[in-house]
Amino acid sequence: MMGLAIFDLDNTLLGGDSDYLWGQFLVEQGIVNSDDYQQTNQAFYRQYQDGTLNIYEFLAFQLAPLRQYSPQQLDLWRSQYLEEKIRPIILSQAQELLALHRSQGHTLLIITATNRFITGPIAKMLGVNDLIATEPEMRDGCYTGQVKGIPSYGEGKVTRLKTWLKERALTLKTSWFYSDSHNDIPLLEQVTYPVAVDPDNLLNTYADTKGWAIISLRKKQADIYSLLPVEIRRSFKEGGGSG
Repeated sequence: MMGLAIFDLDNTLLGGDSDYLWGQFLVEQGIVNSDDYQQTNQAFYRQYQDGTLNIYEFLAFQLAPLRQYSPQQLDLWRSQYLEEKIRPIILSQAQELLALHRSQGHTLLIITATNRFITGPIAKMLGVNDLIATEPEMRDGCYTGQVKGIPSYGEGKVTRLKTWLKERALTLKTSWFYSDSHNDIPLLEQVTYPVAVDPDNLLNTYADTKGWAIISLRKKQADIYSLLPVEIRRSFKEGGGSG
């Protein structure tokens, strides 16, 4: 393998948070009680930003609607959600960055705390085949509202990635990880080239202290290759900017 390029999803490749936007969509469509759900959704999002989120409490809340409706109905709502909420926030420079790594022959992987029901189709929209996401449990073809296995959040991302690598006999010998969140510091510490993307304040400070690359995918300027820091450009094979 030439290298492994790993990407966080929310607020990294997307100009927003797909988890939070799914909750907003449910409220707007009248699928859940608007006042109670909206307030709880916002409270959990603030906890995520602050680094105080109890992932299992959040998942109990976030996965509950999946249990209440048929997979067929959920799929219809999800299709509408993807068009209305997700497609408009796919960042063009994120797509350029994915294309750059693809042109280098790298394996692309999205790793996200958001559940696979939401993120599976988003990964496909981005042309990324490999995805590690929190897994909602299914029984007899229906969602139970419970989580299956370890959520890919915080240290859980490291655990899930190690399992993924072992199953494929791969390593992090030449690897990149792009993320916006301080919650991803445990995984950023593991890779060859950690990159903070439009980072939150905590990650920005930490990345600056560690001397990590800091970039923005939200400011459309020149081509993505020229905007990357020198140390990241050097990690690509010669001619990487022409891919």
